[in-house]
Amino acid sequence: MRYLPQRLSCGPMVAAGLVFGGASSTLAADLGPPPAPVVEAPALPSWTYRFTPYGWLLALNGTETIRGRSVKVDASFADIVKASDTLVALMGDFEARNGPVSLFTNAVWANIGVDGNRIRSRSLAPGVTGALATSLSLDIDMAIIEAGAAYEVYRSGPLAFDLLAGARYWHQSADLSLAVTGAVSTADLDVVGSRALAHSGSVDWVDPMIGGRIRYTVSPGHELLLRGDIGGFGLGSDFSWQAIGAYGFELGTYQGVTFSGVVGYRALYVDYSQGEGRQRYQYDMLQHGPVLGISARF
Repeated sequence: MRYLPQRLSCGPMVAAGLVFGGASSTLAADLGPPPAPVVEAPALPSWTYRFTPYGWLLALNGTETIRGRSVKVDASFADIVKASDTLVALMGDFEARNGPVSLFTNAVWANIGVDGNRIRSRSLAPGVTGALATSLSLDIDMAIIEAGAAYEVYRSGPLAFDLLAGARYWHQSADLSLAVTGAVSTADLDVVGSRALAHSGSVDWVDPMIGGRIRYTVSPGHELLLRGDIGGFGLGSDFSWQAIGAYGFELGTYQGVTFSGVVGYRALYVDYSQGEGRQRYQYDMLQHGPVLGISARF
């Protein structure tokens, strides 16, 4: 009896698996390893901008010296409004921020008038002869521009602290009106009727300044700001200081611009002097009062 060798038969499914398995292995080898997952880089901080026009309800306390004649000034906001061409000092504040860095500038313009009820004669500078006559009025045309940079050095939750440095430019022109009496030397004054006018001319100086600022987010859309700085150091004025407290609250957003109301208080003191005798000019004054404004952030 003859035995025929048995043949191993592969079914169509096994054969297909071998064929396609080989093909898939070849295809996988051709494609190579799967691509690595894409890791997106974190977005870099961008610049944001804030512009805030203010009104500053000024009061003055200090001493003004023009042409060697000094007067003591003690005038409230209401007193100044009665004798001034403007109701408030006009201010504008602009800040550009990118992460912890910010650049800022602030400008103030005011035309201030004070009548004789709020100023009184004080003294004469050395070299000025005669007695000081009764003071009738004082008018000051003033501009202040400051610019600088701030850097956030500390942050914890809603609280942030910035260090700042910059410079503050002052421009003033002042006129003092005095009653003419027989004891007053008018050699360097303009006499108009019964008045003698002392003109300061244009006076300008620049103060370096350093300071700090606290920003605290009370709640979304509500921020408290406290700022203080000192300056002068004998390079411009003998000394100056400033303190600002403000509270901002969002009013709404229109076309990508967020508007906020701002209320606060600003006090700025400076002691500046130049010249001697009849050329003596001194502005030793504290300017202070409430501020009201609306900011636009974009």
